[in-house]
Amino acid sequence: MQRIQGGEQQSVSQAETRLRALLLEGLNGSENAYRQFLQMTATHLRAFLRRRLSHWPDQVEDLVQESLLAIHNQRTTYDKGAPLTAWMYAIAKYKLIDWLRRHARRESQNDPLDDENEIFSTADADAHEARRDLSKVLETLPPQQRAAILHTKVDGWSMRETAVVLKMSESNVKIAVHRGLKTLAAKLRNES
Repeated sequence: MQRIQGGEQQSVSQAETRLRALLLEGLNGSENAYRQFLQMTATHLRAFLRRRLSHWPDQVEDLVQESLLAIHNQRTTYDKGAPLTAWMYAIAKYKLIDWLRRHARRESQNDPLDDENEIFSTADADAHEARRDLSKVLETLPPQQRAAILHTKVDGWSMRETAVVLKMSESNVKIAVHRGLKTLAAKLRNES
């Protein structure tokens, strides 16, 4: 199970890096990059919304399109120092909440709209718990290994960027990441 989660984290990090690069290229005038950004974003939003709209699958595509339009309209407000997927999902979340409010009014005036809080509170709580658990596990590593893993695997930095910040060679960053992950895997196996 732990291996799958690590792979998911890495693929999330890679997706974040790829989406961000495409958006920035698009903002600099590359129509092809921007088109790829919108296509990849649509795929991510579709999965994000499908999980939250399991009772209304016919609404997913409409909300994907509304979210894409909002992302397009707000693209110049994206803070390049912030995580892109968090910004995208926040926009989709607000579009979803708006839809839930409209839908709830049409369905029944008597039904409380607590569902929207349930939908996101569980995901937010799970994410918070995972971050707390990850921090706790990483604290067991030496500082350089911990920093190398955080920058490369969690934040999505390249080996070169991490090496500059940590004042290490790229090969030493790779070694620190490898040794740190190996140590974590051994600890997790021993706990099981």
